[in-house]
Amino acid sequence: MALVASIHVDPGWKMPDVQLQKPEGGSVSLAGCAGENGLLVAFTCNHCPYALAVWPRLIKQARILRGMGVNTVAVNPNIHPDFAEDSMPVMLEKIAEWGLDFPYLADASQDVSRAFDAQCTPDLYLFDKEGSLYYHGRIDDNWKDEEKVKQQELIPAVQALVAGKPAPQPQYPTIGCSIKWRD
Repeated sequence: MALVASIHVDPGWKMPDVQLQKPEGGSVSLAGCAGENGLLVAFTCNHCPYALAVWPRLIKQARILRGMGVNTVAVNPNIHPDFAEDSMPVMLEKIAEWGLDFPYLADASQDVSRAFDAQCTPDLYLFDKEGSLYYHGRIDDNWKDEEKVKQQELIPAVQALVAGKPAPQPQYPTIGCSIKWRD
């Protein structure tokens, strides 16, 4: 698994109007998932050790964000024949196992991931209520071990967003496994 970092995306970039697949069937509009104050879009998957280390924090923080009017959507870009552990049936198993209370959607075409310039799992994008990119960075300063986190980064970004303050700077890139592109 190749380690890569997320790339810079300009603040204010507009969230594309896209549809994603539900692993149980059907599709959903990404914009339709937004809360009253915004939407966190987390590109992630079932097997990457970086994503697996961050999943428990993402689940906990999604509940906190929802209380601030910001919803969360996880997007799996790794629907790839060579990675059965990231398949939609396994996504359904993980939704149940992890008790996810926010959408975990599939980007089977990988068009959404390309539109976002997503690079790795995890790769986090926080949009304001108008659908403008506000924060593109990591969840905290220690991907590997939650016990060793010294600085939260996503929660303070959401607090600043809700308070109408400028986005925190700097915004540090996430690191993780490269997206498993099909071509």
